[in-house]
Amino acid sequence: MRGPLWRLLWDSKRDAVFDISLVIGLHLTGRLLGYLYEPETPLDAYAWIGGVWASQVLNGLMDLLLVARRRFPVVLLSAAAALAAAQALLIEFGPGPLLQNNLETDPWGPGVTPFAVYAAVVYASGPRAKRVWVWALIGVLALVAFRPWTLPGTDPIVAAAIWTVLPAILGLYIGARRKLMNALQERAERAEREQRLLAEQARAEERARLAVEMHDVVTHRVSLMVLQAGALGVASTDPAVRQAAEELRGSGAEALAELRDLVGVLRRGEDERQPGRGDGPPEQVPDLGELIAQSEAIGVPVEFTAEGEPDLVTPAVARTAYRVVQEALTNVHKHAAGASVRVSAVYSDDRVRLTVRNTAPRGPAELAGSGAGVGLRGLRQRVELVGGTFRAGPTDGGGFEVDAILPGYVPTEEAADA
Repeated sequence: MRGPLWRLLWDSKRDAVFDISLVIGLHLTGRLLGYLYEPETPLDAYAWIGGVWASQVLNGLMDLLLVARRRFPVVLLSAAAALAAAQALLIEFGPGPLLQNNLETDPWGPGVTPFAVYAAVVYASGPRAKRVWVWALIGVLALVAFRPWTLPGTDPIVAAAIWTVLPAILGLYIGARRKLMNALQERAERAEREQRLLAEQARAEERARLAVEMHDVVTHRVSLMVLQAGALGVASTDPAVRQAAEELRGSGAEALAELRDLVGVLRRGEDERQPGRGDGPPEQVPDLGELIAQSEAIGVPVEFTAEGEPDLVTPAVARTAYRVVQEALTNVHKHAAGASVRVSAVYSDDRVRLTVRNTAPRGPAELAGSGAGVGLRGLRQRVELVGGTFRAGPTDGGGFEVDAILPGYVPTEEAADA
């Protein structure tokens, strides 16, 4: 069974404490009144059902049933109406009362009648037939309490009104107030949801604007750089210049490819990052061996482990995975001199997980102030942009860990399609 047992009857611990305290208080109050006031009805009048103890048992059972007034108000009301009707019939046509009364003018019904009426009006919900049944039971209780066939005096009428009519009116007021409060709360929640949707729409429009600006400005400039580098490589006769121009052209072409992926993701939005047909040919995560070799070449020992088969992923994911490891190792070079590094790559069917953990630094961080201080923040944004999760923070022993989980598929859009 899910959840604690008290959840079967109450929504909160406060309701449970209140109802249990109410039951105990009513039971003790009834016993106290029985001791303080001598009943006008002779005790032998109850002998046909086992004496006054039977009446006390019935009242005790009704007190226990009162704890279920929030979950089962109709059951409580039905039991109260049945006992009230039996009380009236047995007094008028039978051997005597079923329940003990202290005074002759007391309403003929169990002591929990006001609470049963109130709970049924407030908590009973459902089809119209159920509501009609509730008011019919309340009518039975009111009829027995007023006893119009006996033409009682003023005191019994006032007691009967307090016993049945007043709880019903109070229940109607509390029920209407609750409906109003629920409606206001629902309206506030709906307004909050609409506000979030408007904010998301504004972010989507801003993303689209940024994508257009990146395409119109950055892509144009980088394309000119690539073309000029290619022209320089063709026109120059110096091998060193031609090699430098080719490297520049290659770097520019790679930057254009990454920019194309980022622009595509910006224009797609969050809701379209679902598995399907990509806009470009899938590829494997770039070989991380080059990054490992570069770190080891400058004296940073790196342990690399890979689990699973590197399945094909979309270009945006492949380049993001490469950048995660690259930025993490760069931070180790800057901030963790003399530390050892462990790089882990786990490939599964639908995601790639990369973890870079370094030990505590063993020397001064001479390059700590050389960066702009936004590397991890930018890396987080890049990972979240393709629908992944990113976590970075210190570890036990003074080390640091970068952990990124990337989806296997992220649709992109060719910049040339814009």
